[in-house]
Amino acid sequence: MRKLVNVVSMGCSKNLVDSERLMRMLSDVGFGVVDSESEEWLSARPADRFVVVNTCGFIGDAKEESIEEILGWASLRKSGDIAGLFVMGCLSERYRDDLPSEIEEVDGWWGKTDWPGIVSHLAGRFPATAPYDRVITTPRHHAYLKIAEGCNRMCAFCAIPLITGRYKSRPIEEIVEEVRMLVGRGVKEFNVIAQDLTGYGKDIYGKYEIARLVREISDVPGVEWIRLHYAYPKDFPLELLDVMAERDNVCKYLDIALQHSADPVLANMRRHITSDETRALLAEMRRRVPGIHIRTTLMVGFPGEGEEEFRQLLDFVKEQKFERMGAFAYCEEEDTYASRNYSDDIPEEVKQRRLAELMDLQEEISAQLQEQKVGARLKVIIDREEGEWYVGRTEFDSPEVDPEVLISKEIPLKKGEFYDVEITSALPFELIGRVIGPSAKTSHE
Repeated sequence: MRKLVNVVSMGCSKNLVDSERLMRMLSDVGFGVVDSESEEWLSARPADRFVVVNTCGFIGDAKEESIEEILGWASLRKSGDIAGLFVMGCLSERYRDDLPSEIEEVDGWWGKTDWPGIVSHLAGRFPATAPYDRVITTPRHHAYLKIAEGCNRMCAFCAIPLITGRYKSRPIEEIVEEVRMLVGRGVKEFNVIAQDLTGYGKDIYGKYEIARLVREISDVPGVEWIRLHYAYPKDFPLELLDVMAERDNVCKYLDIALQHSADPVLANMRRHITSDETRALLAEMRRRVPGIHIRTTLMVGFPGEGEEEFRQLLDFVKEQKFERMGAFAYCEEEDTYASRNYSDDIPEEVKQRRLAELMDLQEEISAQLQEQKVGARLKVIIDREEGEWYVGRTEFDSPEVDPEVLISKEIPLKKGEFYDVEITSALPFELIGRVIGPSAKTSHE
């Protein structure tokens, strides 16, 4: 019987890419990488079962989830139901001096970058795996493409730079080679991710090169959709918008976290951008890329946000009518600039009231924007079947976080294929449609 490893990935899609790389390395040294609910795992001897937990350490709730996951497996390690428990990722990186004494059942702790050591620890050797090769755990037609690690922005509230360190871009040639490899395995949709897309390339090329990178990815035959996540508004390279407008396979979609709109709050957050500059950037995006869908993230309850500043944020959201928006309440993170310099003195009930009011507003906006799509014909990729429906997405919808398109099973459709769909009705976070026919291949000319 072979030794088995269950890799549990917590947190964001950037963590998932690391988990997928680890899975490939473990496979290359002879381990079976399986889910803990699989028949092979359940029938294996405890001495042949190992677990790796890839943790998130970004905010309080995520840290608690990671700790609970570790403790659950630690109890099985203590009872002898698994032979080894290893922890990696952001939480482990941030608290590696404290956690080992708190959870003694863990056999080894690795951080955000040294996690390949788990492989040599388990196997006694290191595989000759390409630095970008990995197992794809998402549906085989789409994958996340991590182009950089780290962040240089040092926003007052954020612990990511403390965990991941300075910005480190991957070379364009390596990324394009990874795309070619993934296309060969059936991937058609690439969700490009980094802590800060805007900063890509400056550290190795001396200038921002996200536009050139996206252009070269879009030139790879077989790439149908490229979607961009986690841009930063300051120093945003406007030439990226031209690539988006010119290339059919670059989705008219941009995930750009703005956090707030009131100048006093932006200054306290150390965002290095003003409300007027933010509005000008958004206007330029919509001018250069007609039909663009902008996803943003906003924060309520940050120190300095009085009722006036919160009302300014609501007015900003009403004015901008973001196609996609998420929000969260500020939670103080130790060792950040905010924790050292500001008092987290806004009561939690006030934060939650503001958060609910903001999200209620966004639901109204989303319902209006969704309704405007009724009658439109959109290109949709089918992700899965669910009850009486096929479930798909348009170019404006990122996996797991954005609205989906429901299509009744009147005719058989294939997962991972594109179809032209007429939207027949709308809900705030879902569209209903009917298939008109298979979609033509995206042109890369």
